[in-house]
Amino acid sequence: RRHSLTSFLTTTAATTHYSSASEVDLKIRPGYTSYDAYIQRQLNKTLNPKLRKIWMTRDWDRKIHVFSNFFRELQLQNLLSNSSKSLCIGARVGQEVEALKRVGVSDSVGIDLVPSPPLVLKGDFHNQTFDNETFDFEFSNVFDHALYPRKFVGEIERTLKPDGVCVLHLALSTRADKYSANDLYSVKPLIHLFQRSQLVRVRKVDGFGLDTEVIFRKKKTTQRS
Repeated sequence: RRHSLTSFLTTTAATTHYSSASEVDLKIRPGYTSYDAYIQRQLNKTLNPKLRKIWMTRDWDRKIHVFSNFFRELQLQNLLSNSSKSLCIGARVGQEVEALKRVGVSDSVGIDLVPSPPLVLKGDFHNQTFDNETFDFEFSNVFDHALYPRKFVGEIERTLKPDGVCVLHLALSTRADKYSANDLYSVKPLIHLFQRSQLVRVRKVDGFGLDTEVIFRKKKTTQRS
């Protein structure tokens, strides 16, 4: 799987040139000599002992509280239910997963390069290990860490069930941190990338340095007559 992923990403990088004017608003940061170099840079943040201590102590309850409020709003708007099988992408130590469970969405799990059991499994968001059409709901606030945004979105759409919902929290008004692999300046590139989904809404939020919430719903499978 790793070899096939590397081949796919190399091919994508070599052949993909965004022709749409809207995709000027999505820029990949230079400097990665290989996919392994990219992964190592991401691990430098995820394995940082000072950050992990903060995530597990000072930030733990605070982030669970904020995420819980976001998810309760989505429940009230029928975009998330207690029966939703849910995935949090790039979940670090799992505050968003714990928040989902606390608001009643018990079948929830996260993925990250470094696992944090039992909430977060080891996984690469460019190459999810889940079967097609597994989840009803997917959430992420790490789109800026995707070196290959098309693959990141493609994996979400592959693993979402038809009519499933994806919620992304993004930084549009400010630049993301030094570990980010891309810079996004508008939602237009996302609308282009989510080819199998419809835009539900865009709104301003205050989510730990992220200022915009974008929601997509995967289109239902076309019925043949």
